[in-house]
Amino acid sequence: MENNITENTIINASKGDADAFESIYNEYSEFVYNVALRVVNSVDEAQEVTQEVFLTVYRKLKSYKFKSSLKTWIYRITVNMAIDYARKKSKERDHSELYTENKKQQKTIGTISEEIEREQQEKTISTLLESLNPDQRTCIVLRSIEGLSYQEIADALNININTVRTRIKRAREKLIDLRKEMVINEV
Repeated sequence: MENNITENTIINASKGDADAFESIYNEYSEFVYNVALRVVNSVDEAQEVTQEVFLTVYRKLKSYKFKSSLKTWIYRITVNMAIDYARKKSKERDHSELYTENKKQQKTIGTISEEIEREQQEKTISTLLESLNPDQRTCIVLRSIEGLSYQEIADALNININTVRTRIKRAREKLIDLRKEMVINEV
């Protein structure tokens, strides 16, 4: 599974070899960014999470024990950071939604309906993903978008495989219900 990254590359990077660490970054940065993007649902935030992940990988690489693949280890760091970031941003959004709601009330009804319609067309999938809690969203992204097996997800998140199954089942049920609701509202 470790395509271009050898054990020596990991050891050298953990000792501060910039070229070795750059090899790790080049191998996994796109993967980390894509996972982060699906969890936080924002390009800017995904870039921020990606930077933080690789800072953490650089600082903690000495503690990597080779018990799992490097990809799984980096994946676990990515998911944890992205979930934490999503939770933090969710709290911030809750506060800013009050302000946004007050601003929308000041707009004309025509402007609001046009804006809502445009946003719905652009963000249907994003809205569906955002409706899930960060744990469910992460499991759905890892399974449905990244194609990981249940066991790989369990390993990456350091949780029981049955927890993975439950989160995915509940997330899928919620997505189906929400999508049905959206279709009914469109009719």
